[in-house]
Amino acid sequence: MEETQRLWNNKKGILQCFILMYIWEAVSAQIHYSIPEEMQKGSFVGNIAEDLGMDGKHLSEHGLRIVSRIGTSQYFTLNVVSGHLQISERVDREEICGRAEDCMLNFQVIIESKLKIYGVEVEIIDINDNAPQFLSGKQKLKISESSLLGSQFPLPEAQDPDLGINSIQSYHLMGSSHFSLDVQTRESGARHVKLVLEKSLDREEQPVHDLILTATDGGDPVRSGTTQIQVIVLDANDNAPAFSQPVYKVNVEENIPKGTTVATIRATDVDEGINGEIKYSFKKITEKDSKTFLLNSTTGILTLLGNLDYEESSLYDFEVNAEDGGGLSDWSQVVIAVRDLNDNAPELAINFLINTLPENSPVGTVIALLNVQDRDSGVNGEVTCSVPSNLPFQLKKSVDHFYSLVTYDNLDRETVINYNVIITAADNGTPSLSTSVHISLEILDKNDNAPVFAESSYMSYFLENNPRGASIFSLTANDPDWEENSRITYSIIEGHKKSIISSYLSINSETGIIYALNSFDYEEFQEISFLVQAQDGGSPPLSSNVSVTLFILDQNDNAPEILHPSIPTDGSTGVELAPHTSEPGYLVTKVVAVDADSGQNGWLSYQLLKATEPGLFTIGLHTGEIRTARFFLDKDALKQSLVILVKDNGQPSLSASVTVTVVLADSIPDVLTDLSSISVPADPQSDLTFYLVVAVAFVSCLFFIFLLVLLALRLRRWRTSQLCNSGSMNFTSVPVSQFVGIDGVRAFLRSYCHEVSLTSGSRKSQILFPIGSCTNTLTPQQACDPPDPLLIAGDSAIIVEEAAISQVGMIISIILKFGF
Repeated sequence: MEETQRLWNNKKGILQCFILMYIWEAVSAQIHYSIPEEMQKGSFVGNIAEDLGMDGKHLSEHGLRIVSRIGTSQYFTLNVVSGHLQISERVDREEICGRAEDCMLNFQVIIESKLKIYGVEVEIIDINDNAPQFLSGKQKLKISESSLLGSQFPLPEAQDPDLGINSIQSYHLMGSSHFSLDVQTRESGARHVKLVLEKSLDREEQPVHDLILTATDGGDPVRSGTTQIQVIVLDANDNAPAFSQPVYKVNVEENIPKGTTVATIRATDVDEGINGEIKYSFKKITEKDSKTFLLNSTTGILTLLGNLDYEESSLYDFEVNAEDGGGLSDWSQVVIAVRDLNDNAPELAINFLINTLPENSPVGTVIALLNVQDRDSGVNGEVTCSVPSNLPFQLKKSVDHFYSLVTYDNLDRETVINYNVIITAADNGTPSLSTSVHISLEILDKNDNAPVFAESSYMSYFLENNPRGASIFSLTANDPDWEENSRITYSIIEGHKKSIISSYLSINSETGIIYALNSFDYEEFQEISFLVQAQDGGSPPLSSNVSVTLFILDQNDNAPEILHPSIPTDGSTGVELAPHTSEPGYLVTKVVAVDADSGQNGWLSYQLLKATEPGLFTIGLHTGEIRTARFFLDKDALKQSLVILVKDNGQPSLSASVTVTVVLADSIPDVLTDLSSISVPADPQSDLTFYLVVAVAFVSCLFFIFLLVLLALRLRRWRTSQLCNSGSMNFTSVPVSQFVGIDGVRAFLRSYCHEVSLTSGSRKSQILFPIGSCTNTLTPQQACDPPDPLLIAGDSAIIVEEAAISQVGMIISIILKFGF
């Protein structure tokens, strides 16, 4: 190795010529380089990045790398920084290619970013790095002294693994003038050397001749090898051995067992005795071949010592020698051809692989790059690769023995989550051998499916008056995608009443359960429609909408509401009139009620719950009409109180009641006349009597206070009139009855009650007291007389009096409301 390194340094200039490399890109995208053997590790081979048209600054992003081949050494490495192809292992042409004239190293490089493979071919050029060598340092040759001049004797040949001019070019002999050399060149280029007898030998004069044989190659510098040849002169031996044939050709199959007889070589010698005994030996054989075959020196049987492998060596060529006891010899050539058998299954290597693939990958996406090798030759080395036909994948052949596994159909993760792809490589031998590799491919999910609801629209029913926060409906959507792409979020996006949606409804974004934020009232609205959106968590998100209609079912939660007669807020009852002459069936009034509920919950029925005179009035069950059942009798009370019950048909039933007061009178004046005699029957179940008594006592007190104030005002007017006229006044024009006794007071009040108005159906009766009318207790002449001058003079007092009279009118109205 040191000698090789020295040679490399001394002839660096010469080797530069060989490093003038040329490259081209052929149809198969193959790049060619040429380098000499035995270059140092790290030596530059070529700028492969530039040759591929790549930017050397971003090689790491492209994923440029060398694809390793099965069962081969990696002689080159790629500098990912500079893009240079460099030598990584010692390159010895003789070790790699042997005696082959063309020595090529082929490999591939892959650009992972483009998923492209390029073939690279590096030619190894031979240099003179090997000197000729003889198998042994000293050879003995026995020659009879009786040998004729010109006789030729084979000599051992030197071995030089170099080729061409660097191989053995000449032989030289030194040490004796009795011999010369005869060098013959065969068609294969090998040179055979023979020793030629130039002078007669005399054993008694010189029994031994020492010669030096030198073999020289044609390299620069010239290398040579020498060996010593000792010629021993023997007594007369008339006949030399002779082989039966000059070349022994044998065909054998590889993988035959050790110890098998490959061939039998035979030579004959007509001499007798020791001169006729023949010994066989290898004459010219490589060290490797000498370890593979064994030659029986006595029988000439050639047996197998090692293993025959067609893939390692398909042909063995060596020479054998036959020598008798007298020193005479002959040689013959043995050629053994090894026949190939289909003993090697194809080899599959995965050079590039992705184990995950998005489901939306386009057709033709490369999944794996595979290298297929079969060490057999011919038909046995022809390999066919295949994948199962039921899978959406196919194999495409690219460069040399490379295949790419690609998709040929669309992938859908929702249909198949992962694939177990079995790639089978089978040769065409008999029987066929095959190899399989398994590739597990997981399909990655893409958000290609929108959520789907089970129904195209939803309808549901629930009762009104639901509790707040109650679950009233739920719906779900399914998304066949995976993980985040299938995570669904629900939301309410639209409704016919947006304010109702936000105020009354809420949806759980994860479960799709719809909750009521408030209690629903059927009487407010009977149904609510809106859209629910289901949106997944993909990017971009996909969504779908569904229409939801919720129907509110009615409950009997509303009691009947009585519209007529209206119930005053102060608790009084309505007053209706019925003439004394009413006939049976006379329509007194009609109770009108409504119920906000619907259906049977809103069906109303009317009942006469309580009456002052049972049997005097009837009420329509469904109409609410109050009619007389018979003629009025004198004994019948003038004031009839009727308690009317209105109830619905719900479960449970709800009701409302109203008290209707019917006054038996033919006209309104009659009502006023008889009001004082109308008494209200005591109701022991109510506190109304207590409040009436308190009211009467209070009104009585006010009444007496009013009388005192009125008397004081009259006296004040009288006193004032006397002072103004300076004389006595005449009061004869004023009746004494208006000032004395209760009867006089009643008459005075009656003078202000010309008009009484009672309206049925109103919330309270109204009694009007016009002020300033003529009294009906005075004579017509008195009423029409002009006012007294005393009254004109006391206008302020009159105004106060009129105000007091007005207050009295209000008090009387209150008395009438309570039934007095």
